[in-house]
Amino acid sequence: MKELKKIKIGIIGCGGIANNKHMPALLELDNVEMVAFCDIDEEKAQKAVKEFGAKGAKAYIDYQDLLKDKNIQAVHICTPNKSHAKITIASLESDKHVMCEKPMAKTAKEARTMLEAAKRTRKLLTIGYQNRYREDSQYLYKACQRGDLGEIYMAKAHAIRRRAVPTWGVFLNEEEQGGGPLIDIGTHALDLTLWTMNNYKVKSVKGSVYRKLADQTETGNAWGDWDTKAYTVEDSAFGFITMENGATIFLESSWALNTLDVGEAQTTLCGTKAGADMKEGLRINKVDFNELTTVKPSLGGEGVAFYEGSAEEPEVTEAKTFYNAIINRTELTVKPEEALVVTEILEAIYESAKTGKTIEF
Repeated sequence: MKELKKIKIGIIGCGGIANNKHMPALLELDNVEMVAFCDIDEEKAQKAVKEFGAKGAKAYIDYQDLLKDKNIQAVHICTPNKSHAKITIASLESDKHVMCEKPMAKTAKEARTMLEAAKRTRKLLTIGYQNRYREDSQYLYKACQRGDLGEIYMAKAHAIRRRAVPTWGVFLNEEEQGGGPLIDIGTHALDLTLWTMNNYKVKSVKGSVYRKLADQTETGNAWGDWDTKAYTVEDSAFGFITMENGATIFLESSWALNTLDVGEAQTTLCGTKAGADMKEGLRINKVDFNELTTVKPSLGGEGVAFYEGSAEEPEVTEAKTFYNAIINRTELTVKPEEALVVTEILEAIYESAKTGKTIEF
């Protein structure tokens, strides 16, 4: 029997997101193999070779050396936000397809250069918004596409933690990341909201950004007390987004906030026919026979499977979708044009908070 020819993959950045999401997910795919790993910390790259590498896999400390390998067809970029654009563009120009971790880039200008490079090189570029592949997200998206909610004119994007500030890596470093919870987890909630609404035409953005709890020393933080001197980003941020069609989106994000109303990578949608939220699993609310009703779809294998392989982890579906697009030229679920709008809104919230002005698009 002829052996299946596998797509050869390079991993650039072998930190937490690569080890906990990308590389384990890729091991679940039969049609790919990881042959190259790069990290500025050579130990991390060598460890990844041993744990995830195919036979003969190599470790690199310079991503430019990895990109010289013409056998590699695709790369996963799992580095800090500051380097997303630079490495993505170099990868695309080296004839590689790119899966870049979220957010698309540190700035909207950088994100636009990434999109331009993808169009110029005619290579695929997608961004790691894996929450779109969850069962509740898929169901809600299909319901919205079918018109079950009617015109969606108000939405909320939820990314609220009470005390869960990531204390490792460069999460607290504004120079490396571009921000804190807004650009880290707010980006997921906003992406999910725009995608389910299928609305990417922004009119204006007003934002508030706070660093109110970062200097406290008794924190109750999930991962232990943070270093107050290293904490150079916000601890919470909020946005008021008006779309061209008049729809309103409220975006809330925090790593540390005195609240019990927590939840992240969630959306609430309000339409003319029905509403939906993800507060206690997916709930759709409407009026039937002049009575208020709430419907909770049976997800997770208890009822109908809403898409093939519904039991698999979102990151595995994400990887499958990307490689399906490469092999079979099927459509990407996360398009770079959509991810660019997310980055533009995030940047506008930061800019609005800094200037006190509403940012017009």
